[in-house]
Amino acid sequence: MSITFTVGEFARELGLEVLHPGRGSITVSGSDWYRPGLQFSGYFGSFAAERIQVFGAAEIEYILQMDPDLLRERTEQFMSYEVPAVIFARDFTPQDMILEVARRHNVPIFKSKQATVVIGYFTTAYLDRRLAPRITRHGVLLDVYGVGVMLMGESGLGKSEAALEMIKRGHRLVADDVVEITRVARNRLSGTAPELTRHLMEIRGIGLIDVRYMYGVGAVIGEKSIDIIIEMELWRDNTAYERLGIGEEYMEILDVPVPRIIMPVRPGRNMAIVIEVAARNFRLKRMGYDAAKEFDKRWMGLHRDRDEE
Repeated sequence: MSITFTVGEFARELGLEVLHPGRGSITVSGSDWYRPGLQFSGYFGSFAAERIQVFGAAEIEYILQMDPDLLRERTEQFMSYEVPAVIFARDFTPQDMILEVARRHNVPIFKSKQATVVIGYFTTAYLDRRLAPRITRHGVLLDVYGVGVMLMGESGLGKSEAALEMIKRGHRLVADDVVEITRVARNRLSGTAPELTRHLMEIRGIGLIDVRYMYGVGAVIGEKSIDIIIEMELWRDNTAYERLGIGEEYMEILDVPVPRIIMPVRPGRNMAIVIEVAARNFRLKRMGYDAAKEFDKRWMGLHRDRDEE
């Protein structure tokens, strides 16, 4: 899998200065970066030319001591591999000759005030995020007491209205209607809103509202982990809904199992309070206390005492 992003986006995300935009875009297929010291000493075997190239203090010191003609020759050979981009650390501005060769080969050139290891860390983190598996799902994502709660279910069940009530109660909106989900770790999902609908909610009968302007910047958050899924459905009298909560159900998204709660909806039921309780209960379970298991222990103890009598 490979990704392409603009030079401007890369510079903005990593705090880099663009010395030459090159082809205007950067394409990579991995998050590793490379220090090309060996290449400027003349060895181009095992050259990871597909990676972003970072010139640290050692590489900079080396090219400053090189003969100008040899440096031009090695730079021509280096740039001919069409490397994705080159970053110079420690606020170093390369010689005009290097920039001239980069222009002819359309290679983007950046510089940073940061040390090499810092540049490498943020480059890897940014590329890992961009290369992570992602998918979109219909639903509403909220931050409730620090818990990422995703409301799912058919249209018209009142997900947005429940979310609006949650916002009024002091919780934060991440995304309404469409949630962009990214697997940021082996067992962790993160959700955000598409740029087009960020901070917006659709309330039937009213239309679109901007939560950020209506309730303030404290009512929205750009991104949140997806910790539990509440799947809303119309109440059905012939369905046996969970009453104790001993067994847990999961929904797999991008191969990550997420705890799922089936939440029946009917007139008069205060969904906001129920969602708050679900979030609080999740936090208690994560801290080691499970009310359903505690009830089970009490029940077993009661029967054991009766058997002993």
